[in-house]
Amino acid sequence: MASIKIRAKLLDGNTQIRLLIAHPMETGRAIDKQTQQSIVAHFIQTLTVRQNGKLIVQTEMGSGISKDPYFAFMVNGGQLGDTISVEWQDNLGQRDAVSDTVK
Repeated sequence: MASIKIRAKLLDGNTQIRLLIAHPMETGRAIDKQTQQSIVAHFIQTLTVRQNGKLIVQTEMGSGISKDPYFAFMVNGGQLGDTISVEWQDNLGQRDAVSDTVK
């Protein structure tokens, strides 16, 4: 099951893209209450968004973003049926990708 929920729709002639990513986003500074050991840092490092294969957003992130981050973008133009692709990779090498069609 994908960790990314994506919604892409046309809104006033532009494309609205909303993403919710299920990810722990651990900073590496928290302590496990049961074991008293530090929790290993685990956060998304890169997020890439493409529209019909064309790069529209590429960002590098750090550990300061909250658990299960939400992102929203407005892209100039777009058409019904455009394909929006999203991919992320974290500092532990895990990754996920998903696509949606603009509605």
